Amino acid sequence: MPASNTVRRRTVTIHDVALAAGVATSTVSRALSNPERVRASTREHVGRIASELGYLPPSAAKSKSLAAAAEAGPARARRSGTPADGLGVVALLVPDIGNPFLTEIIRGSQRQLAAAGYLQVLVDTEESGDVEWQTLQKLLGTVDGVVLTASRLTDEQLITVAARVPLVVLNRETPGVASTIVDTPTGFEALVEHLVSLGHRSLLYVSGPAESWSNTRRLAAVQRAGERLGVDVAVTRPFRPTRESGVAAADTAINSGATACIAYNDLLAIGILGRLAERGVAVPAEMSVVGCDDIFGTDFCSPALTTIAAPIEQAGRAAVSLLLGLFDPSAAPRRQAVTIGTHLVIRHSTGPAPIGGHDA
Repeated sequence: MPASNTVRRRTVTIHDVALAAGVATSTVSRALSNPERVRASTREHVGRIASELGYLPPSAAKSKSLAAAAEAGPARARRSGTPADGLGVVALLVPDIGNPFLTEIIRGSQRQLAAAGYLQVLVDTEESGDVEWQTLQKLLGTVDGVVLTASRLTDEQLITVAARVPLVVLNRETPGVASTIVDTPTGFEALVEHLVSLGHRSLLYVSGPAESWSNTRRLAAVQRAGERLGVDVAVTRPFRPTRESGVAAADTAINSGATACIAYNDLLAIGILGRLAERGVAVPAEMSVVGCDDIFGTDFCSPALTTIAAPIEQAGRAAVSLLLGLFDPSAAPRRQAVTIGTHLVIRHSTGPAPIGGHDA
């Protein structure tokens, strides 16, 4: 089939050109923006395919769009434009840009993309599956690939997106979709073992968002370890993974009778520590508190927070490496999943269970 027959109705991207030419997307980017960096034969081949597909580099597409928009009026002209001229573009979607855990993901993915000649476009989806889905519908056809962090979409939605654009999900596992997973369940089992070794027999898991895949896995790990070790595990209602939500979660913890509080993430745990201090509950003498992620500042808390740590920047880099592998149709099959290990960091927010349990 001639390459020109592969033209889609949507805007042609350099990924389309790479697929038709049988080369890596990075090769197309170099051939079109830095032709001296590739062999003449490759440059000519890529140029011919791009021409047949009707591909326009971002700068040319922008000029064409602006010219058309000038006839249609200023409102349309304001919507034209591209993220960067002559660069491949990858979108990174995160549920909360204010979460320090995600800062490391953003840094790692951006550095890995920059090294490969790509620009990262960052979108905050506000912990909303609807916002995430609507954003993806707008991005498809304008970016070369997508990395989703802690996606709130259904498996069916993720599979649909993966069929239209190279996609990697981070901290989410869906059959047929490339993924990078931080192994927090193993860390949560270690947390339970640590608390039980200190004499705790009544634990409270402070739940994260109900739609969070990671929350489901972390809760299951805590319950699994609790059953194995013969201790009671109570579960709160879902909370947003923020410090502010930790304040309300602390009141729930105080009234639960539990001697140890296991928070979905560090932000919740930090909020819990602050509220317990306000209410005169000593940590860890009266209640132990643990979190997850080892974000910046957990060692500055009072007391310093026991938590689960992982090389988070490495996770962002690993997700991008998987994505770059999806860009090259001529390459041998690449790994579809990468797992990042975790480890327990014991600080001063955990201690021996109070004799007689916590007095609510």
